[in-house]
Amino acid sequence: MGLTSDKVLALAVAVAAGLFVGTVWLWPRLARGGLRAVAGRVGLLLATQLAIFAAVGLVANQAFGFYASWADLFGQEDGQGVVVDHTPGRGREGLEVVDTQRVPGAVSARPEVGGQIQKIRLVGRTSHIATPAFVSLPPEYFQPRYRTRTFPAAVVLTGYPGTARALVDKLDYPRTAGRLVADGRMRPMVLVMMRPTVAPPRDTECVDIPGGPQTETFFAKDLPDAVSGHYRVGDGPGGWGIIGDSTGGYCALKLAMHHPRVYGAGAGLSAYYKAPIDATTGDLFQGDRELRNRANLWWYLKHMPAPDTSLLVSSSKVGESNYKDTLKFIERVKANGVTRMSSIILESGGHNFNTWRREIPGTLEWMSGRLSGDCVRADVASRAL
Repeated sequence: MGLTSDKVLALAVAVAAGLFVGTVWLWPRLARGGLRAVAGRVGLLLATQLAIFAAVGLVANQAFGFYASWADLFGQEDGQGVVVDHTPGRGREGLEVVDTQRVPGAVSARPEVGGQIQKIRLVGRTSHIATPAFVSLPPEYFQPRYRTRTFPAAVVLTGYPGTARALVDKLDYPRTAGRLVADGRMRPMVLVMMRPTVAPPRDTECVDIPGGPQTETFFAKDLPDAVSGHYRVGDGPGGWGIIGDSTGGYCALKLAMHHPRVYGAGAGLSAYYKAPIDATTGDLFQGDRELRNRANLWWYLKHMPAPDTSLLVSSSKVGESNYKDTLKFIERVKANGVTRMSSIILESGGHNFNTWRREIPGTLEWMSGRLSGDCVRADVASRAL
């Protein structure tokens, strides 16, 4: 049974409840003195606490999607990380669809009515990074009247470590986008959902690490090239946007600022503005001062030409540690007179899925208004989500 299985969660809760009841029931028998009685009390208390801790941890993981599997939890991730193929002409690079599924909550499994989610495998032609992702295609993508049309595309990133599946099942990006289109608040859009951890378990912070994973190159070049070569999406500066939360939010802002000709808009939900260096990242810059500076958005705003892109940031007055930095970032971007700045500031909200679910509808609507594509607004009467 997998780490995120409902059966595992139910079993953990049942064991915790059983141990609690057993402790209450057996406590009078173990109340007397003696080594065996003391050991029994200690053992019951310890087992009960461990079971409750495991159950609470599983509930939190189900809610926030921290780890996708047992291997991921124990640092033994067996998914593909960085693939380097030194033999030319092998044809391994590109995009492959490995599975399809219906959009959660859609009333029909027919893609022209309810849309479709495709699980894909990406291998970068330049970076040689290999990673899975999910692509959400709106119903209009499959309808005959749109067969010659292109759609705007947005990359959606999790935090660290994150799971791409959580973007579908927990943060509800595909279903939320469908509802917004049905309400006339956004145009149909292709969503490419993945985590920024493309070399697990290392947190690369979307940096081209000297002698290591070329993560920024993957997101700035390989990913748009592969998706544009397979799907009908725009390939101009206004055709692509990028959204992320936490680490993914930092990546989204940085990629839009560094590559405005690729990403016409970037949204950072609960983002930070400087790449951390810790046990999960390792040495990202290998002594390269220029690389370290470019990864610092404060430095970038001060020393580099203002990027011609649109940015959105979010925070909460109570519950988010980035609130003051976010206000400062907004003012510094506004001062450059070129980059277009927007924000979502909540009265309260923590660094969690519930907060981001409150921000995602506005973020998608904002993103839709800043991206281009030659698909027209959908006839809302044809929607079935």
